[in-house]
Amino acid sequence: MNKEEFYNQGMELFVQDKLDEAIVAYQRALEEDANYADALRALAMSYAQLGRLDDAIAAGKRLIEVAPDDELAYTSLSIFYQQKGMIAEAEQVGAQARTLGWKRQLEEANQGKKS
Repeated sequence: MNKEEFYNQGMELFVQDKLDEAIVAYQRALEEDANYADALRALAMSYAQLGRLDDAIAAGKRLIEVAPDDELAYTSLSIFYQQKGMIAEAEQVGAQARTLGWKRQLEEANQGKKS
């Protein structure tokens, strides 16, 4: 199977609440492509659902390395930090998410003026 097939398998397992099996599928996708952002995002969410916050945080940090402009990645990481009680870290990452959101809105507004 290729990375997309492993990822899709993981998503099917996630929906069935078979989180441990979903994690294995996402990890296999990441073995094919260590920078596969969708698999990293899904892996982080699966870990969070299981209460494995340290693992969720590690996957979230890796996702930000791979997709530094992904507003949702920062928001998710902020939530993981909040759930773990790491409020200062959550606020810092949350601020980065807001900054990316504002930047995106500004770019969209500027594109609208050019049309």
